Amino acid sequence: MRNGTGSQPRRSAQDKSGCSRRREIQNFTDLVAWQKARALVRRVYEATERFPREEGYGLTQQLRRASVSVPSNIAEGYGRGSRKEYMRYIQMARGSLYEIQTQLWLAQDIGYLTPGETQSLTDNAAECIRLVQGLLRGLRKSRT
Repeated sequence: MRNGTGSQPRRSAQDKSGCSRRREIQNFTDLVAWQKARALVRRVYEATERFPREEGYGLTQQLRRASVSVPSNIAEGYGRGSRKEYMRYIQMARGSLYEIQTQLWLAQDIGYLTPGETQSLTDNAAECIRLVQGLLRGLRKSRT
């Protein structure tokens, strides 16, 4: 997202030694929130492959669509060109993450996921929520 000077905001990153350094965000793919959301999509697809075939158009599709919408909304918001629209898309990504968590617990309730699988996946979603919240905070701060 561009700030008032036309440059990209700076974000913390880690070099190979693990030390924090600052770098410019050149593209949405540089956003850790997008990277983690993309990894979550892969994990959701892997987990839902083991769901019963009759769930193909039920919980399987809902979970997959919700997971795909997270990195998609982060990317689309980034490209929209206005802070207000970017924030709206980040908020939609956050809503989809809560939807994913709910659907994962439902999948466990009906026996499609083990408690361990559910915990691991909901932990991944929670990490994405924290990152998305950080993006929102940064966007709100940069308005002032």
